[in-house]
This record gives sequence, C-alpha cells and structure tokens, in this order.
Amino acid sequence: MCGIIAYTGTQQAVSVILDGLKRLEYRGYDSAGIAYPDNGNLEVVKSSGKLHCLEQSLSCIPTEARTGIGHTRWATHGVPNQINAHPHLDGSQTISLVHNGIIENHAILKHWLEARGHHFVSETDTEVLVHLIADYTRQGYSVTNSLSAALSHVQGSFALALISSQHPGCIWAARHASPLVLGSGPNGYFVASDIPAFLPHTRDVVFLEDDELLVVEPSSWRLYRASSLEPLSRSVERVEWDLQAAEKGGYPHFMLKEIQEQPRVIQDCLSGRIDSVQGTVTIAEVEQLPLPSRIRILACGTSFHAGLWAKYLFEEWADIPVEVEIASEFRYRNISFSPGELALAISQSGETADTKAGLDIARGKGVPVLGLCNVLGSSIARASDAVLYTQAGPEISVASTKAMCSQMLALLLLAVYWGRGKGVLSREAEAEIVAGLGALPGDLESAIPPMRARAQDYARQFKQAKGFLYLGRGLAYPLALEGALKLKEISYIHAEGYAAGEMKHGPIALVEEDFPTCALDLGDRVSPKLFSNLQEIRARQGPVLLLAPEEVDFAEAQHWEIPGLSWPLASFAVLPAIQLFAYEMAVLWDKDVDQPRNLAKSVTVE
Repeated sequence: MCGIIAYTGTQQAVSVILDGLKRLEYRGYDSAGIAYPDNGNLEVVKSSGKLHCLEQSLSCIPTEARTGIGHTRWATHGVPNQINAHPHLDGSQTISLVHNGIIENHAILKHWLEARGHHFVSETDTEVLVHLIADYTRQGYSVTNSLSAALSHVQGSFALALISSQHPGCIWAARHASPLVLGSGPNGYFVASDIPAFLPHTRDVVFLEDDELLVVEPSSWRLYRASSLEPLSRSVERVEWDLQAAEKGGYPHFMLKEIQEQPRVIQDCLSGRIDSVQGTVTIAEVEQLPLPSRIRILACGTSFHAGLWAKYLFEEWADIPVEVEIASEFRYRNISFSPGELALAISQSGETADTKAGLDIARGKGVPVLGLCNVLGSSIARASDAVLYTQAGPEISVASTKAMCSQMLALLLLAVYWGRGKGVLSREAEAEIVAGLGALPGDLESAIPPMRARAQDYARQFKQAKGFLYLGRGLAYPLALEGALKLKEISYIHAEGYAAGEMKHGPIALVEEDFPTCALDLGDRVSPKLFSNLQEIRARQGPVLLLAPEEVDFAEAQHWEIPGLSWPLASFAVLPAIQLFAYEMAVLWDKDVDQPRNLAKSVTVE
C-alpha cells in the first residue's frame, strides 16, 4: 500500500516526481525516496519520516535528470528508517527499484542470493528483488529479460518500477495483485500506483493487468506478458477526474472537505439512476445480471460496514437473503455457493487485496460477481462481471467518509431495483423512496454546517473520556461500528461498536462516569428497545449522547438532533455526524487527521 511514481520525458524529473509523491502520500508516509540517473550513475536520495523531510534533502541537490522513480512507504518488512526506505539499489548500484506489495518468499530468495555473493544492507523484501534482477543482468541478460526471469521466482504481490544507469531514459514496470497505471502525456510518460500522482499532467491512462511488464522510453511504451515477453496491445483510456477534486480547496484537512462533499456525492451517484418524474430507479450497469436469489457481500473495514448496512435493505425490500463476509476471513474458508447466488465485492479503491482474492474465489466457482468501487479501471472493476461505480471522486484522507456514503447509496439503489424486479417492492413504495432521495442532497447541505458546530461542542465535552461505546439496533448497528472505527483510527481513543442488545452480554462492564456511550437511533421501530438498553447504562452512571431525529425523546440522554428523514434515509444524516465527531476529537488532540499513524489508504497487501 505504498505509493509509486516514475517519470521519463522532457521535464525536470525530480520536481515532477516530488509533486507526484505529495499526491500519493496518503498511501504511505513513514519514509520516502527518489532515484535518478546522473552522469552514468544512479543517485538515490531518501529519508525517514514525512515527505517534507525528503523535500528538504533534495533542496540542495541540483539535477537536470529527465528520468526517475519515487516512492512513499508504508512499512511491511523492516522498521521505518532511511536504510529501509525505497528506492533500493543492487550491489553494483546500476539498478534501482521501488516496490509496493509483499514478496512472500523473500527469505528463501535472500538466502540463495547470499550464497551467490550478494550482500544486503536493509531488512526489506524489496532489496531482495532488485538483487535478484541484477543477478540476471550480471549473467548477460537484458534488463527486460532479467526482470521477466526474476519475476518467475517471486511469490506474493508487487507493483514495481525500476531504472538502470546503463539506460538513462528508460523505465521498467510490472504488477501482480497491486495496482499500477501508465500515464501518457504531451511531455512524457508516468508510471504510478494511482492516477492522482500525475493528474496535473495528463488524463490519458493505460491500466496494467496482473502479470504484465511495461517498458517505457521518453517517446514510446511497450507492453508484454511478464512470463513469456509476448507483446500485448492495450488502448489508452481517458479519465475525467477534476484536479481540484483532489485538492483541499481551502479546508484544513481532506477529511473535513470530503465529509462536506457528501451532498454533492449523493447527487452525482443518483445522476442517471433515478427518474424523479416516473419515480423509478434504473441501473443499467447490472441489467446483464440475473436477479440474485442470494447475495454474498465481500468487503473489509468501512466497506464491510456499508455492506452490513445494506443487508437490512436487501432483505427488507427485495426478500433476498444476504451473507456479509469479512474478505480476509472468507478467503480461507471452504465455501459452498447456492444456485442463483451473486457475489458483491465492495472496495473504495478497487484494489483491496483480500476482497480481490475473495472475488477470484467466487469467480473460480462460477459465481457471477458485481463489483462496487470508486476507481475507474481498478483491479476489482476489471475482474467483475459487472461493475457499479460509486461516483464519489478522489478520496484522499485515509479515513473513508464520502466513499461510505456513496457505497450506501449505491447499495440502496440496488435494493430498490432488485426489490421491484422481484415484485416485492411496490411502485408506490419505490416512488416514495425516489422522492426522498431527490430531496436528500438539499437536506444534508443545510444540515451539515450546524452538525459540525454540535460535533465541536461534544468533542470538547468528552475530550477526556478514556473510551467510548457506540450502540445501535437495525440499520444503526453498522453505523455504530463505523462510528467507533472512525474515532479510534484518527483520534486513537479506544472505541467499540455493538449491537445495542449485546451491550448487557459483556460491554456493560465498561460503563462508568468517564466512559460515555454514543447511541444511534433512526427513529424507527427499534427505538423503544434501544431506550431500554440506555436506561441500563444510565442506571450505572454512564453518560449517554443520543444521535437521533428531533421527534425521538429520551430524557436521560443528551440529544444530538439530526434531520427527521424517513427510514432508511436518516442513516445519511447519522453518517456525517459520527464522522464529524471523530474529526473534531482528533483535531482537539492535535492528531494527524488525514494520515493517521500505521494506516494507509489502499490496503493492497494481505
């Protein structure tokens, strides 16, 4: 889940690469480095810590290099320090490489290489890979053939880019189970792990598939099958991302900007998918799929919470049984699929390794797969039988906000679409839902600003809490899980999300005066049961913050009022509230909101 950017062309490479790394820092930020050819040698500059440390090191090094590679790291093998930072060099310092992923058999390869006279200076699996490639060049192979031969011995996942001092204008790249994309611009070519890295320069892209090898020169590129070096052809695609969408736009943090963007995200996701006049939902992307008799959702983290939320809608509106699987566990179970079952893979980036692996298992058993993701041309999108894009635009903050909003909305639309297709949801009910969806962006647009003010107040009130309990029933239960996740991942305050009825089966032991409960309620039929649970907490002196519509009344709690939207649309008001509370708590504690410690945006390793 590191960030890779490589460039060759007519511009000053170090400047271009450094700018690209800034746009990729959300993928990893414990160290960074750049390598470039200079007077027949390879110069490598790298540093531990955030990217500004590397920028300071480069400020006093003049270079006119037109080719180079860069990397921002999220550590997997070896502690975060300058030695373990990428790029890595081979022993003769003629090849330099950057890598995203994990080489699972690196220890075996390292032992073999050491027996052949190779010496290593870092703890990383990446240094093993660059030495393995160099071992073949030492035998007289070309760089292209050496890379192909080396990769035939590699087990694991990788996206890599390398340069050679003997070919100063060339870049070699390859991928397996980690994303990599070529950018084709008027001033040169880019290779990167994500499109925003080169978006200021070009929107013309080529998506690499698994087990492909790319050779890039200043004025051309060639694509091969990595194992056989069979030439491949691939068309250039154009992405319509707005560069400004990947900038902060005056906000102090990307996370706050992305929370505030949710009304627009809803509008974009609805565009072309609802007919407000007819009161109908149309999803052309899934028309080719048969109506599922059963759904198995594969997802991780926030996407798992979105899938769990949608389970209630699929069962309520479409009468479709749903299993929601944590993808990292699903892939190691012996699963039997039933006739008519559909696998639904959810991932913001479309590159989540465990979700992609689960998708591959389903497809291997002949199960149709629907991908739900945000990134055009991502691995999950390309591997699915059909793909539904969430239209959220680039999400930069590591903590996902608007992506979950867009996932929930897309899943809601699917539930309506399939519910009508199965004859479970009436035309009248569909029209009522569509009318509520049409008004939803405006409802949230006016609700979010005062919501942030309340979040600031409650964050100040509960700043010294030693932990939090998040409770919810029904649709509010997955939102409770998400609220707890957001709080702990950016403020580092421990929080647990529970189905409210489970509170008395253990978590109630935590309740005391400095351990508050945030209760989520949508004003639906389960409210009375939730209030019974809250009474038990209040009886033990536990503070309760109730996030619920205005008409909900529970005198024993502080009431954080949200707009009184219909079920299930009230979920879209609860979501930004729990996100804003976590955000304001992290700001109060002066945490790195957009790049929380130990986390990265796109989890492309297992």
